[in-house]
Amino acid sequence: MTRRHLLRAGSLAGALGAWQLLTAYDVNVWLRFEQFPTVAEVARTFGQRVGGGTYWQDLADSLTRIVSGFVLAAVAGVVVGTAIARSRFAADVLGPVLEVLRPVPAIALVPVAILLFPSNEQGIVFITFTAAFFPVMVFTRHAVRALTPVWEEAVRTMGGGRWRVLGAVVLPGALPGVLGGLSVGIGVSWICVISAEMISGEYGVGYRTWQDYTVVDYPGVFVGMATIGLLGWLTSTTVEVVGRRLTRWLPRPEAREPAPPPRAARPAARGASAPP
Repeated sequence: MTRRHLLRAGSLAGALGAWQLLTAYDVNVWLRFEQFPTVAEVARTFGQRVGGGTYWQDLADSLTRIVSGFVLAAVAGVVVGTAIARSRFAADVLGPVLEVLRPVPAIALVPVAILLFPSNEQGIVFITFTAAFFPVMVFTRHAVRALTPVWEEAVRTMGGGRWRVLGAVVLPGALPGVLGGLSVGIGVSWICVISAEMISGEYGVGYRTWQDYTVVDYPGVFVGMATIGLLGWLTSTTVEVVGRRLTRWLPRPEAREPAPPPRAARPAARGASAPP
C-alpha cells in the first residue's frame, strides 16, 4: 500500500475516531452530539440490515432507478448538446425551451411527475433523468463549440462528409468535456433520486432512510446516509474509470518526483580568479 493510500485511510479513520469520541462523551458545545448515535451503534445496525433482504431490495431499487435515468440522460444530453452546438436551427428551436427549464430544480418536478406518469417508479426515473440531462447537455454543447475548426477542415479536405466529421472529430474532441458533464450529472442524480424516494417512493435507500427518521431510528438514518455515500462513490468512480479508458489517447500528466535538494556550493579555490 502506497503512502497516498495510507494517508487516505488514516484520514477516514481519524474522522470516524472523532465521531466516536464526540458521541460517546455526549459533547454539547454549540453543536449537539448528545443525540447522535455512536460509530459502534451505527455499525451494529448496519450489520443487522445487511443480514436482511429488505436492505438489498432497497439497494437494487435505487441502483435500477439511477442507472436507468442516468443512461437515458447521457444519451439524450450528448445528442441534444451536439445538435445545439452544430445546428443553428436546433439552437433556435430547442435552446430557448431548455434554457427556461434548466434553472428549475429537478426535485421541484415531483408534482409534475406524479401527475404525468402512471406509476411512482416511472416518475422517479424521470426526475433522475432530468437531473442528469442538463449537466451533460451543457458540458457537451460547450465542448463541441470549443473545438478548433482546423480539424474539421482537414477531414473535409480529405473528402470526409458530415458523419465522418462527427465521428472522427466532433465526438472524440468533445469527449473530455462530455465526461465532465457525466461526472457532475451522476452526483446530481443521486441527490434527486434520494429526495424523490423520500417524497413519493415505496422502496429504495431514500425511502428507507426517511422511514427511519419518522420512527426516530437514528442509527438506521446514519446507515442510510452511509449507504448513499458508498453508492455515490461507487457510481462516480465507475464513470471516471470508464472515462479514463475511453480517453487513453489523451496525454497524461506524469507523476513528478520531488526534486533533489540543491548541492552546497563548493568554496572557491584560493587564488582562483572570478569569471569575467
